[in-house]
Formats: sequence, C-alpha cells, structure tokens
Amino acid sequence: MSTKKEPKELAKQFYTVMYRMRRFEEEVFEFYKRGLMPGLAHLYLGEEAVAAGACVALREDDYIGSTHRGHGHLVARGADLDRMMAEILGKKTGYSKGKGGSMHIMAMDKGILGANGIVGGEIPIATGAAYSAKLRGTEQVTLAFFGDSASNEGTFHESINMAAAWNLPIVYIIENNLFGISVDIRRVTKEHDLYKRAEGYGIPGEAVDGNDVYAVYEAVSRAVERARKGEGPTLIECKTYRWQGHHVGDPGEYRAPEELAAWKAREPLVVRQEKGLLSDGEIEEIRASVEREIAQACKFAEESDYPDVSEAYKDVFVDIAASV
Repeated sequence: MSTKKEPKELAKQFYTVMYRMRRFEEEVFEFYKRGLMPGLAHLYLGEEAVAAGACVALREDDYIGSTHRGHGHLVARGADLDRMMAEILGKKTGYSKGKGGSMHIMAMDKGILGANGIVGGEIPIATGAAYSAKLRGTEQVTLAFFGDSASNEGTFHESINMAAAWNLPIVYIIENNLFGISVDIRRVTKEHDLYKRAEGYGIPGEAVDGNDVYAVYEAVSRAVERARKGEGPTLIECKTYRWQGHHVGDPGEYRAPEELAAWKAREPLVVRQEKGLLSDGEIEEIRASVEREIAQACKFAEESDYPDVSEAYKDVFVDIAASV
C-alpha cells in the first residue's frame, strides 16, 4: 500500500488531484465545443473523489483497468497531462500517437492498461492482469473501475467468479453514477445496492459515499491490503453522480433537475473543504498551480501535429513472438 501520509499532506494531494481532474475535463469540453476534438468524450465531472481516493491506495507498480469515462483515472494516477490532451485531440504526441483518442486512452507507464469503449470490456482485462500478478508472485494489485451498467454485463459476473475462485489480487470498483447512457439503474435492477452482489461470490462487498474522497480511500486501502496479502478480491460500490450527460454531445435532459442540483450541492471538492485541513490561501495556491498545468497541456495539444497518413497502418498488429 502507499506510504502513510500526514492528514494535511493527504488533504493537499486529494484536493490537487480532484481540481486537476475538474479543470482537465472542463477544457476537454471546450475543445469539443470548438470542434477541435474528433469523436466524443465521456466526462468525469462530479465523480472526481472516486479515482482520487482509490489511486492513492496503490503502489507505483500496480495496475488499473479503466472505462470509456477514464480521463480521471489517468489524471489520478499521475499520467502526463500534455500527452493525455494531445491524445484526445488526435495528435501524434499523444499517449497512443493520436490513434486511441478519449475512449481508448492508456498510460502503460502508470500501469493503466487502457480505457475501453466496450461497456464492461475492461473487467476481464483487469482480471487477467491480476491473474498474471499472482502467477508471477509480484504482490501487484489491480483496480478494475466500471460503471453501474457494466455490473449487469456477463463480463462482470464471469470475471468476479474467476477472481473469487482463485483468490486473485484485484479490487472491483463500481462507479455508480445511477445512469447508463439514459437508463436509470434503479429501473433495471431489483436490488439497488449493487455491492450486495459480492455475497453471491463469497467475497467482501462494501458501499461508500463516492463523493467523499476519504471514504473511498479508506475502503480501497483496506481492500488493496487484503488483496496484497493473498486474501482475494473485494467489490466496492462508490455511489456518485455524473454532472454531464452520457457524453459531451448529450444534454442529459432525462435526469430530474432537482436530483442533479442535490448532487452538485455536495460535490467532491466542497465535501473536502469542509474538513478544514486547507486554508483558503492554500486552496488558491493549488488552483493557480493546476491552472498553469492545464494551460500548458492545452497549448501543447493544440500546437502538436496530427499523425501523417502513413501512420494509418502502423501499430495495428503486434508481433507477439518478437515481443516475448
């Protein structure tokens, strides 16, 4: 698990990472509105506490399986903001040379195995990484992030069944923001507390306030420690809410305005300021530093070149024999 930090140091780290996510996503939205971003992006606005709290519990060599709403996971893990923004704009200086874009962004140098445009597609990939770690005896732990809708996919049940049977070192994290595109999860599941599904596989399950970064951090830390000791997987449901529609082109009008307002009233950054661990001056200093980082990332991405057309057929296939 990560080194124990003093409360003030931890508070500063949490606030910095969450504000960095917030501003990164806001600028991604601006690029979309300016017509500079190919395709769509699924923003993490409102859910920042989940990734911020969970990723601090990891070691540098641990793994993450990410979703189509994955920018926050990379930011929380410390990925390069310049390369992230360049990738989202389809530039050759991006993490995947501009070929992955928002929904398939990855940062292998940070153990992030890639975002995934297929709902639930990252769950078996993350489970495979955990299986690999167990076979190699490295004590590495994998976090598998996925949404409420993915918990109704076959990959969820098949992967957790395998991980439970083999005591794999993995933590499954449901980012329950209540909506899968426009479908309210409460309309399509009989049991609304999704963490209770853990009982059917004989593993621990827990629900936490996904807008409270400390609650997420504490729950994930316990689960990571358990996994690292060889005691198997845990299912954690983080109850949260996305502020935007499903993606940048979705107005999200299917949600009740009063529900959105209630969640915004206790958004992650405000919840943490209530702890009183950071002064107003310290918060302003953090914000100013992050603003400089984000401005640099935007400038880098805009000024970077697009890949040449000759790149279209490169990196399509991997010579597995040559890479072993």
